[in-house]
Amino acid sequence: MKKTKTSRAARVRRHARVRRTVSGSPQRPRLAVYRSLNHISAQIIDDAIGHTLVQASDASKELKPLRSGKKKSEVAGLVGEAIARKAKEKGISTVVLDRGGFRYHGRVKALAEAARKGGLSF
Repeated sequence: MKKTKTSRAARVRRHARVRRTVSGSPQRPRLAVYRSLNHISAQIIDDAIGHTLVQASDASKELKPLRSGKKKSEVAGLVGEAIARKAKEKGISTVVLDRGGFRYHGRVKALAEAARKGGLSF
């Protein structure tokens, strides 16, 4: 087993391991979550054709004014609601969650639960 020197390298290895089994299809696209120290974003991707169908980020014009004075997990919830709303507009109701090697905890969990609350099932 390889030893990883940084937590980022460990996350990249975990993500690669998850991506071997998780793949988006036209019937059930992949909800990919990425979080940095300051921002969080989500994309719904059809891996069969390699296209992003829907995306939402806390740095987007529509969510930037809503995030002031909120905690990071609350902002992640806003992103989850936005991605679910946009997916419903495109006719997407079921997805497979790709947490990007991040633990299902904190902001990633808040985004996923808000997307479920918004109508996405995974």
